[in-house]
Amino acid sequence: MPHVAMVLTPGFQFLALGAQAAFELANVVVEEPFYTLGIYSVEGGPVASSSGFAVPTEPLRDAGTVDTLLLMAGLMPPPLQEASTLAELHAAAESARRIAGLCTGAFLLAQMGLLDGRRATTHWAYARLMRDGFPGVRVEDDRIFINEGKVWTSAGLTAGLDVVVAMVEKDLGQDVARSVARRLVMHHRRTGGQSQHSEMLDLAPSSDRIQKALIHARTHLSNPLTVEELAEVAALSPRQFSRAFRAETGQSPAKAVEQLRLEAARLLLEDTRHSLEAVAREVGFIDLRRMREVFMRNYGQPPQALRRMMRTA
Repeated sequence: MPHVAMVLTPGFQFLALGAQAAFELANVVVEEPFYTLGIYSVEGGPVASSSGFAVPTEPLRDAGTVDTLLLMAGLMPPPLQEASTLAELHAAAESARRIAGLCTGAFLLAQMGLLDGRRATTHWAYARLMRDGFPGVRVEDDRIFINEGKVWTSAGLTAGLDVVVAMVEKDLGQDVARSVARRLVMHHRRTGGQSQHSEMLDLAPSSDRIQKALIHARTHLSNPLTVEELAEVAALSPRQFSRAFRAETGQSPAKAVEQLRLEAARLLLEDTRHSLEAVAREVGFIDLRRMREVFMRNYGQPPQALRRMMRTA
């Protein structure tokens, strides 16, 4: 029965605790206590969160045999830990089957030297700080999570759920992981290679009508997605829709649709073996030539070059 030990450090962010929900729900899905869970700190006792509330913890030395070690920190990267703290964390990490630094928890792994020579990620706002502070780490700041052997690192706090669902998939299979994601009401499961950047988040419309049109666009990229089509979804005239869309997003509908297609195409290039022609067709580009033009304009490289680079990584 794999034991999951979540280790808190002072100032941890409460949202990080939500990662345990995926393990709990996996137990529900398989209808047996497959995982056991525990919350620990190096010394034990109450640990104060970034919001001031404390959570009771057990001493890490009492955790017994740990299968999965999750290290959680706060909204800011943790300060350099004392040598004795790092030694105890390192001992637990060495004996665990797998370890994960969630969000800024990746800095704890870096302080222990466990990321040296490895690819790793963290919240995009602190990627440069990790790169400068730990030159031996191959920091990739545009990834949701990265799995290098037994070591996992993730981006911002919500990416911790993506990591844990991926772990559940490795342990219990795709069907269980999909069911867990559904119970968590995750809009879609994000793969490790997916960018931390979200075009939908950047657009951030304020009205439900424009939001509804954008969701329609993202889920129907193979459609022409004309202004008329999107305006109908938003229950506005084409002229009203275009004016409202630009006012709320700062972009024209056509530009926004192009960016959504670009984002979807990049994800398909990372996570599938579809031909370039099939990718272009699936995300709604007129043809491969058009997709190549958009890639060159936004990334300075053609899609095939990006695919080679990602496969090499």
